[in-house]
Amino acid sequence: MRQNRSHPPSFAEAPLPLFPSPAEEDEAVLPVQAGRLPSYIADHRKRLRARFMEGGAAAMPDYELLELVLFRAIPRQDVKPLARRLLDTFGDFNRVITAPVARLMALHGVGEAVVQELKIVEAAAQRMARARVMQRPILSSWDALLDYCHTAMAHRETEQFRILFLDRKNVLIADEEQARGTVDHVPVYPREVVKRALELNASAFILVHNHPSGDPTPSEADIAMTHQIQTAAEALGITLHDHLIIGKERELSFRAYRYL
Repeated sequence: MRQNRSHPPSFAEAPLPLFPSPAEEDEAVLPVQAGRLPSYIADHRKRLRARFMEGGAAAMPDYELLELVLFRAIPRQDVKPLARRLLDTFGDFNRVITAPVARLMALHGVGEAVVQELKIVEAAAQRMARARVMQRPILSSWDALLDYCHTAMAHRETEQFRILFLDRKNVLIADEEQARGTVDHVPVYPREVVKRALELNASAFILVHNHPSGDPTPSEADIAMTHQIQTAAEALGITLHDHLIIGKERELSFRAYRYL
């Protein structure tokens, strides 16, 4: 799997709430004396934060990195059991962070505060990855572009179709979602794709969509749709550089595999 190279930030301790959050109510709340954590929990959190600051995310397994994220959402109890439960359910840190809100909320111990912290990390990772490719020549930023596409799309449970619009120097000028679909289909209309390219004064574009199954092999419908868009674009002097299909662990390039 392509890993996001950005390290999620460590979080400072949040002020203790007067009342437990929905997530806390699902777990046995540990005794708090004079607004303080039990010493063994406070010491554990201190040690984890110190290890993160000294060695970064590479020095920590997924469950400990997830604990750091959960500290702020659940300030008054041991979050290790919840971190383990999240990983057992979704598989790894990336899949926990990118899991759909409804599936997260269905898990015992997860409330709005937990979901909010997870989605803040997801949004930060996507924004940082996007910043590495926007307004930059695509050919010299290709690996960064693939990282961004994987960060944004690899773990989605439904198909998403994006278009990356380029100027005449192949600089990425816009990244837009064109459509969302089901687990195995997304509606795409060649006329709308070309129309949007003209509106942005784009000279070229790259199509990107994900396969929730994890296998990026194109379907016959994927191939036919790509050729329809290519034909419509060429008629107006616009170049289709590539169509990327993002799987969970790898991507497929139509250009590299000679579908274009």
